[in-house]
Amino acid sequence: MAPGTTDRAAPGPSGLRITRALARRFDGRSETSLDPDLRVFVSDLVRPHGLPLREDLLSEGVGHSYEELAAGLLGEALAEDEPVDLLILAFDTPDVRPGAPSSLALSRSVPGTPLAFAVCDQGTAAAFTALRLAADHHRTGACRRAVVVLAEQTALHYVPSAPVALPERHAVVVLVCEEAPGAGLTVRQRTGAPAPEEAVRAEAAALGPGAEVVSDDGLAAEVVSVDGPGAEAVPDDGLAGRRPPAQPFTGLWATLAECLPRWRAEGRPVLLAGYDRRLGVLSTLTLP
Repeated sequence: MAPGTTDRAAPGPSGLRITRALARRFDGRSETSLDPDLRVFVSDLVRPHGLPLREDLLSEGVGHSYEELAAGLLGEALAEDEPVDLLILAFDTPDVRPGAPSSLALSRSVPGTPLAFAVCDQGTAAAFTALRLAADHHRTGACRRAVVVLAEQTALHYVPSAPVALPERHAVVVLVCEEAPGAGLTVRQRTGAPAPEEAVRAEAAALGPGAEVVSDDGLAAEVVSVDGPGAEAVPDDGLAGRRPPAQPFTGLWATLAECLPRWRAEGRPVLLAGYDRRLGVLSTLTLP
């Protein structure tokens, strides 16, 4: 070593972690639900499939804009000196804003000038996909702070070809993900899993005794039973088909927002799992 130099250890690996999570439910409606362009927009979407419009909802003005629902919560989640590099909006129920994408509009509600886009048409798997994309983008070196916005509103302005679960209330969950030393969040997604419950059980067992598992309504209730001392299960309120989930898209993530401070304080390994039976997609998230 040359004179005057110092021997410094190389920085360790870092990953993207969920550091803050806020969840909120809303009532009421957005004025955009009465925008005449909404009828035109929905008509164009469903015409090739021969699906009728819900004229009652279009006439009454039912539903809420994701931009209006999420903007205030983003202001609570982030300080002015916390610039965001990436913003992803994920949803299952369509937005009622027929104009510019709400993801781009929401990018103006956070500090910085983030890359912004939306993930949809993936059922409940969309939330996991958004987090997987955030983790992948972090690995490029271009993202130190990402925000994932998960939203659902109660109105579907056409009659679907098969029954779908709609939320009881409008709801938004904001997940702030930041670079931190150590392993980051790990998202796994697979299609055609022959036994999704067994796959989740195997992942939970790999985390070791005391792991906590949170599952959505697409998986059987017994999945949340994890052997080992100190193990604890936090089932979502729609498990095992007892009744339709109150918030089919955001309910799992509202549980995360409620429990995250305790999980961090206890240093408990956590596995979140979701199974979209319509698409056959099994998704899991391991929190470091």
